[in-house]
Amino acid sequence: MNSALLKWVAAINVALVCAAILLFVGGPAAAAIAPGTVLVAGTATLPAELSPLATGKRIAYTTTALGGGTATATGLVLTPKNNRKNKTVVWGHGTTGLADKCAPSASQAVFWPEARAAIAALLGKGWTVTAPDYPGLGTPGAHPYLVGLSEARAMIDSVKAARNLDSKLTTQYAVDGHSQGGQGALFAGQIAPAYDGALVLKGVSAIAPVSNVQIFAPLIPGTPGQGYLVMGLYGLNAVNPSFDPNSVLAAPAKQRTGVLQSGCLYEILAAYETLTAEELLVDGALPQPVVDQLAANDDPAQSAPTAPVLLIQGTDDEAVPYGLTAGPLLDQLTGYQTQPVDFVAVDGANHDQAVFATTGQVANWIAARFA
Repeated sequence: MNSALLKWVAAINVALVCAAILLFVGGPAAAAIAPGTVLVAGTATLPAELSPLATGKRIAYTTTALGGGTATATGLVLTPKNNRKNKTVVWGHGTTGLADKCAPSASQAVFWPEARAAIAALLGKGWTVTAPDYPGLGTPGAHPYLVGLSEARAMIDSVKAARNLDSKLTTQYAVDGHSQGGQGALFAGQIAPAYDGALVLKGVSAIAPVSNVQIFAPLIPGTPGQGYLVMGLYGLNAVNPSFDPNSVLAAPAKQRTGVLQSGCLYEILAAYETLTAEELLVDGALPQPVVDQLAANDDPAQSAPTAPVLLIQGTDDEAVPYGLTAGPLLDQLTGYQTQPVDFVAVDGANHDQAVFATTGQVANWIAARFA
């Protein structure tokens, strides 16, 4: 962890201690530790693609932990320099890794190009954009990778944090995300009325979201995407400490787990991509109880969407199979018949190209929801 990040984490810890003292001694504790409370805020250096469009703050704020207590998340709040509309859109980033160094707000190396393009289009509409890192990325504790409820709460609470910084922002917001962030966006759309308080969710855009893990996860062993599965096992451990990833990882895979803290996404994928299924997992397959636990925590669409949904999927996606999104996930979302669901297939697009190809389309769709 670099010195700047160490100082930032130390500041977060001091702020949390102060909040805990307020809670213990009484006084205005509820306001101090309510989800969305801003603990630390500082000027952020934005990528070159975004700095002409917005001013940025890097914040640490409170969210709700998986066990129901208070957790800390970090992220960015980007305020457009022109044509401000005083509405907020959350950007949920795709997988970056598990280590603190993989927090996009702290490292532009993992502020992916497709994320920059998507955020630029949202800023161009005059909306404030929040870009949460998700708990455990740049904050104490393990990152509950692909645990949808954790992502969703952090996404919604980033809007509360932005409004605590800028009283001009209205209660209306939308959620937009890719891959892991698309999954989190769908979870946010499920829990919004019960969790977001005075906020009003107007729409959810999900690009190549992770879904149907009970179908997907057993297909991964022996493929180049095995690093995602290893991260998923450690994400499950973060929510269920009684589950030990080493109980299912084979010896060659265990020998590589150091990369989960020393590297980010591409280093993790490279470390695992050449293993056979038997070198990855004991007996070459996930036990069914583990698959069931992953699905319970990671599968969106387990309850009805509460706002309109835009679902986007590239037909040549190498990370999230097109058929899972266009088939079971679309069927699950439309089956509730509670909200309109628009589906866009991006012909020939891979995982990241689907974002680049639809930045304007997504922004226009959200604008129609805000209208």
